[in-house]
Amino acid sequence: MTADRVLHLLRAPAASPAAAHGRGPPRPQRVGLPPVKRRVGVACSSSTEEDSMTYKGAGVACSSSTEEDGMTYKGAGVDIDAGSELVRRIRKMAPWIGGFGGILPHKDEYLVFSVDGVGTKLKLAFETGIHDTIGIDLVAMSVNDILTSGAKPLVFSDYYATGKLDVDLAEKVIKGILDGCEQSGCNLIGGETAEMPGFYGEGEYDLGGFAMGVVDKDKLIDGKNIVEGDILIGLPSNGVHSNGFSLVRRVLDKSGLSLTDQFPGNDGKTTTVGETLMTPTTIYVKQVLEIISKGGVKGLAHITGGGFTDNIPRVFPSGLGAKIFTGLWEVPPVFKWLQHVGKIEDAEMMRTFNMGVGMVLVVSKEAADRIIEESSPAYRIGEVIQGKGVHYV
Repeated sequence: MTADRVLHLLRAPAASPAAAHGRGPPRPQRVGLPPVKRRVGVACSSSTEEDSMTYKGAGVACSSSTEEDGMTYKGAGVDIDAGSELVRRIRKMAPWIGGFGGILPHKDEYLVFSVDGVGTKLKLAFETGIHDTIGIDLVAMSVNDILTSGAKPLVFSDYYATGKLDVDLAEKVIKGILDGCEQSGCNLIGGETAEMPGFYGEGEYDLGGFAMGVVDKDKLIDGKNIVEGDILIGLPSNGVHSNGFSLVRRVLDKSGLSLTDQFPGNDGKTTTVGETLMTPTTIYVKQVLEIISKGGVKGLAHITGGGFTDNIPRVFPSGLGAKIFTGLWEVPPVFKWLQHVGKIEDAEMMRTFNMGVGMVLVVSKEAADRIIEESSPAYRIGEVIQGKGVHYV
């Protein structure tokens, strides 16, 4: 992409002339997006960390214990419980909030919306200089969310904010966004560029993304038909994706490795630590829509912040939970390294990271074998049970 092309993107819609809004000149204001769902990142003070780390110590608050044995997300500074509490309070005011995507009836269809960012993975983009794939992460976080309703993504819009606009750097980021849109089969219709002097450090920027998709009303996947005995199928991730990086960066600091060092234990692959951690999020759209088209899928969970523990129950009717059989899928080396260096407990890993499974399908018993055979690689990772929450065996 040339500089002339990126300047066109900054000023006008990147898709068809039918788009209602384009990208105007940079201005210091934020884009107003529909209040569809809430995923919360909470900054807080860190607890004492002598040998261990938690997500809270990295900046987001889960328990109040002192970490003497192993790192946690809370110890790294991220409080998943606080985020869940905020969502609970919001749902008192707006009961329709809380799914992976916001759903709006429109004629014979549902429009499905999502808005998201890429979190502190941006810090590693600044440090590694890898900017051409972070846009894929941005698209992935939203389109994978709306996919959980069975919706096909149609359009994507982005928000790019920086202290001083570096056109060459912005071009790389937007190229990644276009790559993500191509992978998911949607159109980049424009966005917002905000130049905000004094607000960001030199060379830093922030990203937000908004996606809209559509699904026929009679094909909406909402989990209401899930029953005890249904099967959980996991689709593999290719790494950390875009969640848990407050803890990842804490582990990296403890490891003593630099981002340019070779990543240890990476099955013989010669990639650096930075390249491994910056691997862009898998976009599941085309694969999952193909699976859905053949029937048998009752629910979908995008495994992001909150890991298996918090995301899988979001698709279940009341009174149902999940039994997960650990050890039935391949866990990428990056998670083994994170757990070893950070001395992170199994339960913390399962609540913070995707652990090698980025999308979970809840399917009927009758369809399970067919879906696994046709979707290889795919893993039978568990089943639906009576009860509440996720149980690991």
